[in-house]
Order: sequence, then C-alpha cells, then structure tokens
Amino acid sequence: MKKLMAANWKMYKLHSEAKDTAEALVKALKGAAPEDREVLIIPPFTALRSVRKAIKKVPGFALGGQNFFPSMQGAYTGEIAPDMLVDMGCSYALAGHSERRHIMGESDEFVGKKVAFGLERGLSMILCVGETIDERKEGKLAEVVRRQMLEGLAGVPADVVPERLTVAYEPVWAIGTGLTAGPREVLDAHALVRSILQEKFGQKAFEMRIQYGGSVKPENASEILSLDNVDGVLVGGSSLSADSFSKIVTA
Repeated sequence: MKKLMAANWKMYKLHSEAKDTAEALVKALKGAAPEDREVLIIPPFTALRSVRKAIKKVPGFALGGQNFFPSMQGAYTGEIAPDMLVDMGCSYALAGHSERRHIMGESDEFVGKKVAFGLERGLSMILCVGETIDERKEGKLAEVVRRQMLEGLAGVPADVVPERLTVAYEPVWAIGTGLTAGPREVLDAHALVRSILQEKFGQKAFEMRIQYGGSVKPENASEILSLDNVDGVLVGGSSLSADSFSKIVTA
C-alpha cells in the first residue's frame, strides 16, 4: 500500500503560482513520486487546469478537488459537480474537512452524501474526521470520530474498492496552529479509525488508507509516517512550498 501524500492548497495560489509550485515540486522529486508514495495535489478550482498540465505525465502524481456539491447538475450557484472535477482530470476529492464543517456549517449527514455520491461518480474520496480542542478536553474523541465516520460512510456500499476510500484524521486543534498530536495521540486515534472501518467493511478495512493531518512539517513527517496505521498525510501550510512539501513526501 503506497502512502498517500496529499497537498491541500486551500484558498491559496493564483493559477500561475500553482503552476510554478507544481512544476517545482516535480523537479524537486526528480520527475516522479517515490515508489512507495502517491503524491496528490488539491489546488483551488481556478488552478486545476494549470496543475493538471504540470503533473499530467508524472508517475505517481494525482489531482484532487477540495469540494463539490452532491448532484449531477442544477441550480446551485457557486457550486460544482463531481463530474466537473473528473472532467478537469481529478481522481480524488475531499469531504468533511474541518473548515467545511466548522466554517461552512456542513453536517455529518451532508458530508456522507458527498462521500457516497463522489464514489458513485468515479472519484476516490478522502473523508476527514477529527475533534475540536473542547471535545478532546471533554474526552469525546471516540464519540466524535465514530459519529462522523458512521454518518460519513453511511451510503458507501460494502463492495467499495478499498483503495478508493481514505479516512483522514485531523484533530481540529492542530490545524494551522503549529500544534501536532503526539505519537500516542496519533496511534490511539488511528487505531480507533481502523476499528470503525473494520466494523463496517471487515477485512477490507486493512486495505484502506488512514492519513494524519494537522501541522505536518518536514521536521515531524518522518516520525508521524513511521507510526502504525498512518498511511499518509494531509498537509496544509507546509505543502504551499515545493521545497517543504518535497521533503515531507520523501520523509
């Protein structure tokens, strides 16, 4: 199982900046992802075309969308459909990122609709789950993650191809704060995620990847990636620089 190294560029980079960063990343990695890694770039919608062109023929690279609306088409001003992402060359999409949940107000149920519909339309999906600092202090990690996963995976068929479904554990309190969950915190959370996957999918659960996201940096990437049940990372700020992200990819 290749580790999935994902760069979430959020609302950063004009298309020319995205193109330059993608090209610099390919150059830093000497024209291909490491054999045991898959590199996923998730740029803003306006940069999808330019990033696609930069990575199109690069072995081990993939393109993803940050969001979509769970419908084929319709009167949904400001939204895009999963087929539009596929048309732009995307093979992955995110659902349930904490910023969508806590800033945009997306419910667990709505996130679940996106996961199921994205899979149906041919995208590989990354379901993001994680607790806030208050929820952690109140000992609600297991309760929150279980609820988010059960709702988020409710519409996923039992025969899903396991490689097409990834869960990203991102403690909300560690995103963009400089704080990182310690090894024991990561181990416990990822073991919980794996157990919930196993309850729903049986042995297939061990073929599904679990990423860690939360202030991943070149300095801590190697330690995080060495932990049990960590099958990749979902990187925000440190992925905006080709130099920084290439060091994480090769950690």
